[in-house]
Amino acid sequence: MPAKHIYIESADQLDSILSGSSDCPIVLLKHSVTCGISAHILYQLSAEIDCDIHIIVVQTHRLLSNMVAELMGHRHQSPQMFVIADGKAIHHATHYGINGRDIIKWIPLKAADGAAANAAI
Repeated sequence: MPAKHIYIESADQLDSILSGSSDCPIVLLKHSVTCGISAHILYQLSAEIDCDIHIIVVQTHRLLSNMVAELMGHRHQSPQMFVIADGKAIHHATHYGINGRDIIKWIPLKAADGAAANAAI
């Protein structure tokens, strides 16, 4: 099943997602709608991972993007991806360093039948 895109549009929504990362790691992507690399990465991730992708569009929500940069301790880039657990970045990548194989190492399986797939990684 392809990834589900969840667009982050408020500080409250960002806070809620970061708080929820204590239960299960989350994927957060800072995405530029005018960047071909960012479009390619979003398309690629959507096909490679089976989890929610929380997306901040940097053109329309620059303040949220800046909040993430400050909270995660990584200067702003786009595209920029974080796997976040307990409110902290446990994995970070930018541009063509972003790939689904790395992300799924940090995200728990959604279904028991996926255990064999992750065990092979």
